[in-house]
Amino acid sequence: MAAEKRSFLADQAQSSVSDTPEDIEGDGAPAKRDSFWRELPILVVTALVLTFLIQTFLGRVYLIPSSSMEQTLHGCTGCSNDRVLVDKVTFRFRDPRPGDVVVFRGPESWGSEAAGKRSPYLVIRWLQQAGSVIGIAPPDERDFIKRIIAVGGQTVQCCDARNRVIVDGRSLDESPYLYYHPALGPEQRKFAPVKVPDGQLWVMGDNRQNSSDSRVAGHGPIPVDNVIGKARFIVLPVTRWSGINDHNPQALLLLAAWPLTRVGRRSAVDAPVTP
Repeated sequence: MAAEKRSFLADQAQSSVSDTPEDIEGDGAPAKRDSFWRELPILVVTALVLTFLIQTFLGRVYLIPSSSMEQTLHGCTGCSNDRVLVDKVTFRFRDPRPGDVVVFRGPESWGSEAAGKRSPYLVIRWLQQAGSVIGIAPPDERDFIKRIIAVGGQTVQCCDARNRVIVDGRSLDESPYLYYHPALGPEQRKFAPVKVPDGQLWVMGDNRQNSSDSRVAGHGPIPVDNVIGKARFIVLPVTRWSGINDHNPQALLLLAAWPLTRVGRRSAVDAPVTP
């Protein structure tokens, strides 16, 4: 009887040891690891699909590769280039207008201002392309960023006696964003009157002495359909985090025309009716 009791107690003790939490957790660990590796490809694919959809339809971060938009946007070799968030939604609801800073696909004649050098090695080239998508490397494409100065139907030329661009016979107010390099002096490149065709935009860089834009021979206006989106915010570096100035240089033109419009309407209303 005593022997049977000792055998029963030994069996109970062995059962208690085998059921400890450590053993139970250890038995399940391989299954958890297998589950993680099975789910990882799904997570990666989901992240890539979401990134593609956001970049295609909502917005994208672009790296500023040149100094053509100084000092609104910083970009140069060896410096902390700005990264800007470009909104792809706004122009689905309204047309681009003067003052908007836009990213656009340059026509063939524009060449490539923002193209980065791609490695001949497949993996490195893929990483470079991925970097351009999230704004940490220059894009390998003809994407430009400039400011809209005039739209289809308007006539633009440079300059008046005070070195200001003229649109439809009136001088623009570009003081909030225009930049001249101190060593070169405040002088713009003069050009004869150009009428912007309907459906096109006349664009120029804020850094007027160092910008390849619509003024350059062979460039000219760009199609509205080439516009990718409106530059909204500087997201990097953190010290530069801010919205992007979209001052309309034609605002004074609109204000000047408003009283004439009011007078014209009032004259029409007050005109005597001929029986």
